[in-house]
Amino acid sequence: MVAIDIDGTLLHSAGTTISNRNRRVLREVQAAGIEVVIATGRRQAYAAPLLVPVGLRPETVFITSNGAVTRTFAGERIDRFTLPVETARELCPALRPFGGTTVFTFDREGPGELVLESAAQLHARISLWVDANRPWIEEVNPLERAFDSGEPPVQGMVCGTLPEMIRAEEWLATSELSSRIETHRTEYPRRDLCILDILPPGCSKGIALGRLAQSRGIDASEIMAIGDNLNDLEMLRYAGHPVVMTNAAPSLLATAKQSGWRIAPPNDHDGVAQVLESVLTSLNVTSGRGR
Repeated sequence: MVAIDIDGTLLHSAGTTISNRNRRVLREVQAAGIEVVIATGRRQAYAAPLLVPVGLRPETVFITSNGAVTRTFAGERIDRFTLPVETARELCPALRPFGGTTVFTFDREGPGELVLESAAQLHARISLWVDANRPWIEEVNPLERAFDSGEPPVQGMVCGTLPEMIRAEEWLATSELSSRIETHRTEYPRRDLCILDILPPGCSKGIALGRLAQSRGIDASEIMAIGDNLNDLEMLRYAGHPVVMTNAAPSLLATAKQSGWRIAPPNDHDGVAQVLESVLTSLNVTSGRGR
């Protein structure tokens, strides 16, 4: 089994489509009998348009929202975990003092899948994300009203500067909310941008990957995981063959070097394809690179 992150890993930095080389190798790996799993912080509706054109099988597994939801490409639900409504409601006033913009993700289709107070405020931080997700965004002010229907979200996301989000995570870790949530950071130091994901307890890419592998009878020693940011850390620690991209967040890259993990070429040089081509070669499977 191979579990692969999307942003900063499978996707080029300035790209909106997966490269031909990465597409081809993913299909070849799957054809060689290796299960391909996509593990991303994105929700499925935001990830699917990138992956569907690759041509992977409908039963290919998506681990989305950093492990809160696991489904096949065809939409079959394998796992889903939600934040209790009262916990989500309490998070709204608790997070405001830290200066970020909070978004909640609901496991539904259409407008209201993403709920936030001000799209304009978030647009100033991550304009491409807001523009790409406008059809699913609903503005609710105050944000606490998003839970009036009683429907629980699968994920909260707070977007702000790196110092703001580190302070927010540190505060949450010592608050009475700590036992009711799981947090994961995704860092972009060059942009002074950080996304703090707030999930149901026990949710991470690594835990979701472990449940899936166990259901398949696959040992961790038979799993490769490829990622580039801190929200990939549990997945990388779980896998017997962790691979970190050269373009990874500096702290993750440092961990990889200290741990002796494999370092892949950067995402903009099709590092995923280069690593997987070497796997195919070791299995004596001829790759179609160059076609």
